[in-house]
Amino acid sequence: MNTTTEADLEAALGYSFRDPSLLRRAVTHSSSANEAVGGEPVTDNERLEFLGDSILGWIVSEWVFEHYRQFAEGQLSLVKNYVVSAAHLLAAARRLDLGRYLHLGRSEETGGGRHKQRILANAFEALIAAVYLDGGPAAARDLIFRFVIPTDEEVESIAAAGPPHDYRAELERLAIARNLPKPVYSVVNETGPAHARTFSVTVRVGRDLSVTAEGGSKKSASHNAARLLCARFREGGEGGQPGDRPDFSIPNR
Repeated sequence: MNTTTEADLEAALGYSFRDPSLLRRAVTHSSSANEAVGGEPVTDNERLEFLGDSILGWIVSEWVFEHYRQFAEGQLSLVKNYVVSAAHLLAAARRLDLGRYLHLGRSEETGGGRHKQRILANAFEALIAAVYLDGGPAAARDLIFRFVIPTDEEVESIAAAGPPHDYRAELERLAIARNLPKPVYSVVNETGPAHARTFSVTVRVGRDLSVTAEGGSKKSASHNAARLLCARFREGGEGGQPGDRPDFSIPNR
């Protein structure tokens, strides 16, 4: 990343780094660091991402706790989970046009890495950590409040929505109602660094009915797989079986 681009990103962030190496590291994906040849070793953003995730969770938890004193614990959790989610961070990263500043390896560059949700969300968390290390908690809090914290209207809508639907329980009820075996879940793949894994989980009902989905945890991947198979059951009608394609695999982040 050249100095002009660094200045552009600092302008978009509204923050000037005293240590520019922190900014470079925050936008360096592991695929780029792994392909570096000769010269100084290149450090990727994974450690910064780890720290940024914790800083984000702390500041968002403090904000929702102090700002929405009328909310019960369950509502606080709903709002926090929404604000720190990869999908919400992706929107923040896109407002920064963060993808254009990333250092990517050839494989990610050709594979559309500048637009991938996980890469962009992780890079945004790394930026939070970089700003925190360079300017302290107040600078990190300012960044989060400007790009991540939603409006009061959004928060009220999230809190009113109630807890997410339990698709695992629904799938079990649907299977029992059709005299089918209880669903069986199995992890079929794991990718990504230790602190940001992506899990692929297959749920199987009986011998022929299965679906595979992805998630950032085994629990979320299982939930996504159950949701997809519930939808498949509903396609077959209340009294029927799932549709004509009993074995299918759908990635769902």
